[in-house]
Amino acid sequence: MGPRRAMITPTRGLCLALAVLVAPTAVAQKPAPLETDLRKVIADSKEEIAVALRPLDGRGEVLIDPDGVFHAASTMKVPVMIELFKQAKAGTLTLDDPLPIRNQFHSIVDGSPYTLSDGDDSDKVIYAAAGTTMPLRQLCEAMITVSSNFAANLLIERLGAAAIQKTVDGLGAGGMRVLRGVEDQKAFDKGLNNSTTARGLLTLFDRLAHGTAVDAQSDAAMVEILKRQRFNDGIPAGLPAGTPVAHKTGTITRIHHDAGIVYARRPYVLVVLTRGFADEKASDRVIAELSRLTFSATQH
Repeated sequence: MGPRRAMITPTRGLCLALAVLVAPTAVAQKPAPLETDLRKVIADSKEEIAVALRPLDGRGEVLIDPDGVFHAASTMKVPVMIELFKQAKAGTLTLDDPLPIRNQFHSIVDGSPYTLSDGDDSDKVIYAAAGTTMPLRQLCEAMITVSSNFAANLLIERLGAAAIQKTVDGLGAGGMRVLRGVEDQKAFDKGLNNSTTARGLLTLFDRLAHGTAVDAQSDAAMVEILKRQRFNDGIPAGLPAGTPVAHKTGTITRIHHDAGIVYARRPYVLVVLTRGFADEKASDRVIAELSRLTFSATQH
């Protein structure tokens, strides 16, 4: 007698067929309405834009190209501030320590000296103070609120770029890379630039918002400095008047970013990185529109 064959009764065969028909299949998850709206604005702009949104309650995160690498521009001044407050907490310095104001810095390529021009900077006050001293606290205020490059370079040389990067990495924001100060032309020519991702900045601002970047007291002080930001044509322009925003912008040729904490009824962190806009006013309008859509979606 040959081997017995498995028999499928008509009833069993019907059940198997039905099982195949009703078996669940993988279905691509539809993006949330907010993400769809944001992507449309980005597509219409025809430029490169990354967006990262995280409500502080942890619900409804939206990430669009969160790991795309952009020149950091002045957003890198946020980790410089965090490192300053970290060293103050550790007792290696105090915020009232005086720092000599000297307009001479050193290229990370070969150590050769270079200077900054007040014509290329957004702040003139520190240039006028050359040859004197200023407290670290005042330099930090200028670095953030009016985005002083001179203040940033002074603080980076005082704190150390390697120490700043170590702190960034320790906070889980490795998408942010701080290599050097501003206007190091030799480094720029070799492609040695500060860079960031939307996710990296999202992580830093989320830490600040929750008091876990340095500690609750230090982070609250840093948030207050960020709230005094004087360049408000991006994220704040898309919000109802009077909405508090603790944010930092970054702008160089064809690069324009804004990132911060929006203290709405339901607060959130929003990061918008852009590359390609020839007209800064055009990028301002797009950032403001992305901000407006985000506020509307998160507050209702």
